[in-house]
Formats: sequence, structure tokens, C-alpha cells
Amino acid sequence: MASGAAGAGSGDLTVSLNSPPAAHDVNAKACGRHADGETMTIRTYLGATLASAMLFSSAFADISAGDTIIVTATRNEMPLEDAIVPVRVITRDDIELSLATDLSELLRFEAGIDIGRNGGPGQATSVFMRGTESNHTLVLVDGVRINPGTIGGAAFQHIAPEVIERVEIVKGARSSLFGTDAIGGVINIITRKADESYVDLGAGAGSFDTRSGHVSAGLRGDKGEFGATVNWQQTDGFPPRVDSDIDRGYDNTSANIYGATTFGANRLSARHWRAEGNVEYLDFFLAPVDQDYENNATALQLDTELSERGTSKLIVSHMTDRIEQNQVPDFVESTRVSLDWQYSHAFENHTLTGGVYLVDENAQALSFGSGFDEDTDVRAVFVQDQMTFERQRAFVAVRVTDHETFGNETTWNAEYAFDLTDSWTLSAGLGRAFRAPDATDRFGFGGNVDLDPELSDSGTIGLRYTGGSRHRVELEYYVNDIEDLIEFDLATFTLQNIAEAEIRGAQLGYEYRGDAFTFRTELVSQSADNAVTGERLLRRAEESATLSYIQNIGEHRVGISILASGDRVDFGGTELDSYVVTNLTGQLSLGERWQLNARIENLFDEDYETAASFRMQERSGFVELKYGWK
Repeated sequence: MASGAAGAGSGDLTVSLNSPPAAHDVNAKACGRHADGETMTIRTYLGATLASAMLFSSAFADISAGDTIIVTATRNEMPLEDAIVPVRVITRDDIELSLATDLSELLRFEAGIDIGRNGGPGQATSVFMRGTESNHTLVLVDGVRINPGTIGGAAFQHIAPEVIERVEIVKGARSSLFGTDAIGGVINIITRKADESYVDLGAGAGSFDTRSGHVSAGLRGDKGEFGATVNWQQTDGFPPRVDSDIDRGYDNTSANIYGATTFGANRLSARHWRAEGNVEYLDFFLAPVDQDYENNATALQLDTELSERGTSKLIVSHMTDRIEQNQVPDFVESTRVSLDWQYSHAFENHTLTGGVYLVDENAQALSFGSGFDEDTDVRAVFVQDQMTFERQRAFVAVRVTDHETFGNETTWNAEYAFDLTDSWTLSAGLGRAFRAPDATDRFGFGGNVDLDPELSDSGTIGLRYTGGSRHRVELEYYVNDIEDLIEFDLATFTLQNIAEAEIRGAQLGYEYRGDAFTFRTELVSQSADNAVTGERLLRRAEESATLSYIQNIGEHRVGISILASGDRVDFGGTELDSYVVTNLTGQLSLGERWQLNARIENLFDEDYETAASFRMQERSGFVELKYGWK
């Protein structure tokens, strides 16, 4: 691993190198409980939030919100309303109003997702979904896995929202569909496509001497389409550490190119996403250093209608995640070539799908004069069935993975939903998932070649109410028991399968769509503990709430987003206080094609940390002038 790699594709890489050896992996556990006063603050906020939602939304009549089509929940296209598992979709409209600078800024206002960030723009960012570890969330770009084979999770901090059409978030185990890492859930980033001919230009500036610009355009015809997006961002940043006043900057150039053509019963598409730039940060001794990074995913996809009811999908892809230190020759690099094929056949009441998944992966690293260069092959077959019988829906899936290092693992999902009435739906699900230790777990600092995969058994039960097309209420209780959790063992100074995690949680969500506004709030209460010691898992809040309100004023829009997070613990038993962060955004129409967008980040200037000793963004502003044509 690269020394001090603050901007790594791994969300935890900075932690492992800028912290004492005992903090090598974010799986390490520490003691800590929340203070009663802080807990009451969060709980009071949760109750007031839901009460206010019910109060002001009840006076409006029903209208249709339209159907949203998703692909991640079952690997096949389906209406969002038919999904048994909880799925959240962040749309292009949501992205444009947010003026977020990276993917993690979009995700942090989603309930059940905790963000741990080591400072400002471009700094290492970890995502914890439903209490699981940061490397237990699988991240896809148009269905292509981008989690590196070196360490940790995907590089959320380098994924520019301007290249994204929508984000599909599936909460819960999904290893039966996608293999390793999908213990906590799956985040699928769908990049922008040329669904219609368009031109989109924008330039912006803001606090910390931030500058940005983007160009996006697409053409669509009878036989195909082509589109491209280029986004550039540069900032001088702010001091990432609370014990330093040295600003550290960041720059990112992202591009996404897409093309597709139709011939006969076939549709051939190609796409390439790339992000590259430089991250400045502070090492363990607060010395200013920097590194270059590159993340990319390229895919060729062939969709074929083999019959009236049978369809084939073949994806061949290549992925790269690379970081190079500029002060020393250290680096980490992960490359992956994969083939993912599935065939689906629709019968009268169910759709049967089966397929194969083949991967050749290489992971390399050099750190402090030592490193590794490891190749890994993975082969998998899977079969699944989606069934619908009047008021009942069911989904079952089984996957057998042959991992070159760890042998065979069988994962599965079984889910069932029953429509009690036209408005009420009861659902339940069980699943088994796994995560294979990566190359850094085995050969990096404190690595152990004898590690076993982490195994997860999870279950959910949910109740959903849909009142017409305006009101939507969802309640879900979830459990997740993870065996052979990988931790750093101080006795042997290596990683070991010495722990178990026990996660219990409940989530309540309410959404209302009015003629001129949309309101959504979600409340989460969960415990994520080491089942052996009883200590809390790191960087995860036990209570959290999110609220978003979007008001349409003619052709203009104003939005407010609020995140209330309970306290959390970090390495060494450090307790991080609870906090409430509020963002204010707006879109001002300047005519048919021009628009002025603005955001105030951290409106009330909350002083908070999501990772111990790392400063989060103070109150700041950003404006963008945009031109659009369709």
C-alpha cells in the first residue's frame, strides 16, 4: 500500500497509514457509549420531524408520481414499486438540485448510511451501510464492480455527480446476485445516457477558491445514441486535520463516454468512465504530501432478444484503481477483467434467470520498500426466479462462487411480499453473503495469508403503506450477524478472524409528493456491536434522521436537506459528538435555457467530525451558471 494514501480508492487507506498500527483496519473495535443528553437531542429531533411531516402533508389531493424502473434489486428491469427489498433511487433532478461535489455528499443524506470522511474534498471517504463495515458495500458503475482488489471500498470521493444519471441503493445482502463484498448492500451508479438529444453546460465557483465546469451532450436517433460528459473541479481546500492550519487542495477531471446501436434483435453499447487527478493531504506527522489517482471502468454490452420471452445480456468489462505517491515511489494498483452473462426467460407468472461470472484480477502495491503482486481468478454461476401470483411476490436466488484463494462459497436470497390490501404490503427476506479478504488483508501491513472469508446471515421484515400516489410510509426491521469478522490482533500484530458482529436496526420512512413540493424523512435506530466484547463498531451512529423538502416556485426550486446523526466512537475509544447539518439549495430559472444554481453547505456552521481529528466543512457557499438545451 502507498504510504499515507489519503485519496485512495479504499475509504480506509488513510486510516491504516496515518494512524498507529493498532488502527490498521476500520474493523478494529473500541469502547464508548453516548451521553444521555445527546441521545435525547437526536430522539427529540426524530419525533418532531415525523410529526411535522404528518401535519402539513395531509391537506392535498392525490396525483400520479409515475413509475421508476430499476435494475439492481434483481439484475432485471422492474418497477420500483414491485421491489421486495428496500431500494432508494437518487434521480438526476435530485443530483442537480443538490450541487454535490462527489458521490458521498449525495449518500450522506440517505438513512442507514454513515459517512466517515478524513477531511475535505478528495480526502479518503468510507461508507457504512446499515451498520456493516466500509468494505461490505459493493459499488457498481453501470453494473461493473469498481471496489478495488487492494483494500477497502470504492473511491466515493472521486465520483463526480455530473456524470451520473441516477443512483440505485439496494439495502441488504446481495452476494447471491453480485458476489463478494455485498454484505451491507449495493450502490449502482447509472451514468448519463443520450435518451434524447441534449446539450448541458455549466461553470461554478465557491468557498475555498473552488472552481468547476462541465460539458455534457448527447445525440439520439432511430438506430442508436451517443453521449459524452466531461467534468472538472479544482479547490484549494481547507486544513483536513483539526491539529493543523495547512490547507490541502484537490483536483478532479472526470469523463464518461457512451454509445449504442441497434441491429436486428441486438443492441450493442460501449461506455467508459474515468476520474483522475491529485489529492493533497497531511501524513501521520502532519507533513504536507500529495498523490495522483486514477479510477476507470470500461464496458462493452450486448443485449439480445432471443425469443419473445427470452433475453440475453453479456457484459465484458475492465476496471482500474491506481494511486501513486509523489514524494516516494509507493503505489497501489488494482485491475480487473470480467465477463458477466445472464439469460432471462419470462413465463406466465415468473421470470427465471441464470448466468455465469468470470473474473481475472491483479493487485499490486509497494509500501516502505516492500509490496506484493497477486493474481486472483473468480468463477461463479447463479440462478434466480422472480414470481408473481395475484397479491403475492417472491424472489429466490442462489450463487456458487469458486474463489481461487478461498474455494467455494454458496450465497442465497429468499424474499416474499404479500399485498394485504391495495395500500398495505407485508414483506420478509433472508440472505447469506460473504466477503473474500483482499490482497492487502493477506499480504499488506499486518496481513495474514490464512484469513477466512467474512460470512453474513441477515434477515428483514417490512411493512409498506402507499396512500394513493402521494403518501408513502415504510417500516423495516433488519438483523445481520457477521461471522469471522477480520480485526487487527495486537497480540500477534496481524489481521485475524477473531470477531463477530451483531447488527440490529429499524428504519421508518415517510414520503409525500404534492403539487408544488416533495417532503421525505427517514429515521433509523440501530445497534452495531462486536458480539464477543459488546463494544460498538466504529464510526456508526445508533440514531440518525434525514429530512429533505423541495419547493417548486413556478420554474424555480428551493430545497433544504437536514442530517441529524447521533454520536459514534472511533479508534482508541474516542467519542465523536452527535451533530445536525443543514444544506440549503436553490435553482433560479433565467429563461428557457439558462439557470443559476446555488448551495449553502452547513448553513448553521456546525462544528463536527465523522472521523476523529479530521475537520469537516464549515459554512460555505457555491454558485453555478448553467445552460441547457433539449
